[in-house]
Order: sequence, then structure tokens, then C-alpha cells
Amino acid sequence: MPGFQVQVDGNQNSKIIVAAGSITMKDKPQLPVVNIPQAELDVVRRAWVELDVRDQRVPTAEKAVARLTGDGPRLAVVTGPPGYGKRTAGIKALWEVAQGQSLKLQEIVPDWEKPGSPDVAELPDEPGTGYLLDVAAEISDWQNRGAFAQQLVSYAEELRLSGSFLVVIADEHGWPEAVAGAVAGVVVRATARPSARRVARMHLEYVHHQPGRLHWLTGVPSGTGLAGKAAQQLTDGSRPADAADLAAKLAAAEDSPKGLERALSAFQEWRTDVRDVFSATENNPDDRALLISAVFLNGKDALTVQDGARELLGESPKADVRTILTGPDLTSRLTAMGAEVTGRTVSLDHKPGYARAVLLHLWQQRADIHAHLLKWLDTITSPKGAGSDLAAISDLLVELAVAENDIRVVQKVHAWIDNGADSPEHRALIARFLTVAAESDTLGAGVRGLLLDSAQETSKAVATVVALVCRGEFAEHYPRQALVRLRHILDRPEPDEAVRTAQEALRDIAARDGQLPRVWNTVIKWATEKKHLAGHRAFLSLLDPSVDPYVLQVMLAAAELKQDVREALVAGWNAALADTRVEVECRQLLAAWAEVRKTADVPTELMTEIINQVVLDHLVATPVSALIFGEPGVADGEAVIELRKDLRLPPALSSLVSAHEHASAGS
Repeated sequence: MPGFQVQVDGNQNSKIIVAAGSITMKDKPQLPVVNIPQAELDVVRRAWVELDVRDQRVPTAEKAVARLTGDGPRLAVVTGPPGYGKRTAGIKALWEVAQGQSLKLQEIVPDWEKPGSPDVAELPDEPGTGYLLDVAAEISDWQNRGAFAQQLVSYAEELRLSGSFLVVIADEHGWPEAVAGAVAGVVVRATARPSARRVARMHLEYVHHQPGRLHWLTGVPSGTGLAGKAAQQLTDGSRPADAADLAAKLAAAEDSPKGLERALSAFQEWRTDVRDVFSATENNPDDRALLISAVFLNGKDALTVQDGARELLGESPKADVRTILTGPDLTSRLTAMGAEVTGRTVSLDHKPGYARAVLLHLWQQRADIHAHLLKWLDTITSPKGAGSDLAAISDLLVELAVAENDIRVVQKVHAWIDNGADSPEHRALIARFLTVAAESDTLGAGVRGLLLDSAQETSKAVATVVALVCRGEFAEHYPRQALVRLRHILDRPEPDEAVRTAQEALRDIAARDGQLPRVWNTVIKWATEKKHLAGHRAFLSLLDPSVDPYVLQVMLAAAELKQDVREALVAGWNAALADTRVEVECRQLLAAWAEVRKTADVPTELMTEIINQVVLDHLVATPVSALIFGEPGVADGEAVIELRKDLRLPPALSSLVSAHEHASAGS
């Protein structure tokens, strides 16, 4: 409300419960949005290139502006092949339109409820916003492209009323232009790409603020000096993204011949260096294994790297003194492989991207090693293993999958879930790999589909890994898709480790800023409309104060203000009590509610009324019977006894309860 303020003191280690307006039972949750990265905005503001290699104008952004500001819908759909700068052109168009209008520029995360069938009703429509929706990686797999495109045009016509705009980035053939003239009329085709050489120069000078290094790109090569040394790295066919990458590497390089040489090798993805190393070790598996060990044990000491290499080869340390004293020293061997040894520490950090290049070469050229490599990774990532940096190892595997641009790499690592070690470290490693892969530009849509299929597998290990993914960063950007995958896991017949992990993930998502309304709407629909076992488990888990009272506190605060929230709480209880598969959980939650009533953090009277209504509706249900009369051999706590006294039961039933309590007290 206007002028409403809240001041809270002394709230260390506590959560502030503000329910007013945060919980609703009707609105359909909209797709999440994030601010367009400042780095991308800086590019279109400071380093925009509008000429191609023939010095002709690249009109993509200009045409998109015309679509957005013309008489038609506030929509521009930028289509074209990869590498034509479509996304940057779309951001440039939004930035141009925003000048003088104070628009927020935000990107819509395509977290569709049904990824293969997007729904226009899920799109946000805040006033005064320039939206970017990048679906180039997924639009070709949509099932309802024609209908969606027509609905999107209508949606964009309504954006005019709120002063908002939308740019959609599509692939070359996914947008269904033939459906209708209005659908074709919003298209902007990217038919030319900006000159990569110009992009590199502009980025180096205006994004990275290194004008003193422009001669590396523009000077005339000579036998001495650095002028022109980078000029041949880009061709007429190079992509703008390649140019931006080159500029970033040149800007970060040491200003010396050696520094420039390393920057150029990194830009070339170290192909020459890696090829030379593998050529020089054709008959030396020991050194190749040492290099592979250094790749995954980067930052460890040299002896640990050597032990890792021996484990990969399946060999024990040498026992013969003559053999031990033969050949080059360990440091020399590592240095020859491209590593840097400082003191006892082995590192590849001085060659950014070198580890990825080695792994890519190995994966492509030595396909038979795939299974052996993954088995070895289980060894070094075990509690007793040498490789404790699970994040670095999983990121390397993701880089491999993205570089290969092949979902089969992801599937191979996914198959490793059941074929590797049954340990928390093993599951955490693969979960991180799948999390990062699910958000990649090229493979993300395919990986998200794989996660959906995996959530429905019978394998406990696979389902547990998916639940771990849904508990992590994946839920930040794709909360709705995370919830759908958790529903499948929560529907498993037995409350196994996968189900428990899914319940933890659900509570974690609900506790995140702004996510509880989405989670609540979804869970109550599962429980009351769909009658899913998953819904009943989710409802009971969310409202369990013994784990974390936050969700229960918010929901009860909202129920005090909104009758429909109160009715939903009762309906959720009724649905759960009608499902005998969750009798134990219902019994535990009733007892937990009795305990939390004793604190001042919940509205005691409202909680009692809700329990009373639920009890009257389910007098014959086992959990309710246990609450009212107790269980044989189970001593009820003080909180349960107090709740029993506060319930407004029918007179006859109340008399039975009193008689039961007297009998229990006398025995």
C-alpha cells in the first residue's frame, strides 16, 4: 500500500514473515526474468559494429527497431543461422528503443511449464519493459509453433498499452512464417554478419580499454615487435563471438612476446600445442597418463599427480631401483607436457583452456578410454581420493560436452550415474555437471529434456541425482521445470533417498526469495486437483515446522488475511488424510503442529481452527484417531495433549476423549 513501511530491529539469524499480497490462489505464475547482463549492454553502447567485411551496413538491429516502433505489434523476431550476431542485434534494438523512455531491459528465462509446448499466458507483461526472449536453441522442437506464434503476435499488440516491447531470438527455420501474414510481418532476418576484425578492434579499445594494443591487430607484421601478430587470427568468415573472444584474450595477455603468444595459442584452443604433445608421446603412455592426471588434479602436488597417473594406468609404483632411476625427472616430464611446476604444485592455470583442449583431443581421438576415464574419476573424487575439487572436474566435463556440441557426451556421463561409485561425491559431481550443461546455450534444451526423462526412471541413484540438480542453481533459472521434475520423483512408490532428497529440494526452492507463491500454487494443485502422491508428500513436507517453520509461518500469516489460502490449507490436509500411503507423515505433521502451537511465532487460534476442521472431516482416519485418542504404547507429549484439549469436538466424542485420558492417567 502507498507509504507502507516496515522497520525491524534485532533480526539477526531470523527471517521476516510478510504475507500480505505474496500468496495467491489464482494467478498463473509467469516466467522468471533477469536483467540483461551489463557486459552485453556495454557492447551495444560502446563497441557497436554495423559494417560487414565489404563495408556494407548490417541492418539487423535497425530493422528490429523499425518493427518495435512501427504501427504493428511491439514485437521483432530475429531469425538467422548461428554466428550472425542475432542476440547482440536484438539487445541493440531494445537499447535504442529504451533511449528517452526509461525502459527496464530484461531477459525472459524460457522456463515453460511444458517446455515443448510454450504458453503465451506465462509471459511477463510489466509496464515499461524491454524484454528479450532467446529461444534459438529450442524453438525447432516446439510442438505448437504455429499457434504460439499467432498468440505471441496478439500478446505483443497488448504490450503497446503498457509501453513494453519484446524481441525474440530464433534460429534459421523455427519461426513459422507461413502460418499468417501477421506472423511473417514481425520477422527480421539476419542475412549479414558484422566484420569480425572490426568487432575485435572495437572490443579491445572500448570494452576492454586497451587502445595501446590495437597494433597487435592492425599493424604490419615484422620480424621484431608485436605489431600485426594477431591480425591473421580472424577471417572474412569469422563469427562476431570469435572476435569478442580474441579481444578478451588480447586484453588479458601480458604485454610481451611470450604473453601474446600464449593469448593466441589460447584463442586457437591450443590445438598445435596439444597435437605436438600427443605426437611426441605416441609410445609413452606413462607421460600421457601424467598429463591427463594433471588436467583433473590441477593445483595438486606433483607426487599426487603421479599417483593419479598410475591409478589411471592400473599400475603400482615401480619397485626396481634401475627403473626408478631411469628417464627424466618428474618435474621435467610434467613441464614437457605443458604443465608448470612451482615448488611441489602442478598447475595448468598459466594456459587458460589448455586442460579443456587436452580433454577434447583425448575424447575425440581415443574413444575407447571414455569408460576407463569416468571410472578413474570416481577413484580420485572419492573421500580417500586426491581430487577434492568436484566443481572444477565437473566444469571440465561440461566444457567437453559443449565443445563437442553433442548430447551423446551428456548421455555418456549420465549413464555413469548407475555405472560408477555409489557415493555422495559421485552423485554430487554428476549433478553439478548436469546443472551447468542444462543451462548451456547449445545443449541446454536437450539436457533439460534428459532431466525430465530421468526424473521418471526407476533407478534410485538417477532420481537422486536429478533431485540434487533441482536443489541447485538449476532451480534459480528454471524453477517451474525443477518443480515438474521433483513431482515425478515425489511420486515414487517408496519414500526412498530420492524422495527425501526431492523433499529437501522442494523446501529449498520454497525458501528462496520470491519463490514461495509459485511453489505453493503448484503443490496445492498437485495435492487437491491432481490427487498425486507427490502432491500429498510435498504438502506435508512444506508445512513441517520441525524442519523449518518458515513456510508454515508464511502460509498461516497469509491465511489470516485471505480466506482462499485458509481453504487451500484445509483442502490440502483433507487430500493428504484421504491417502493411506502418507498416514505416517500425516501423523508426524499433526504432532509437529501441536508442538509449534506452543511458540509465539504462529497464530495459535487459526492453527487450532484449521486442525479442528480437518479432524471433524476425518474422524475415522488413522492419523486423526491417533491425535484424538493416542496410540497404543505411545506416550503423547504435552503439546499433543494441550492441542487435544483445545479442539472443539462434538460432545459425544469429547466425552470419549476425556474418558480415554482418565483411563490412561490411571493405568
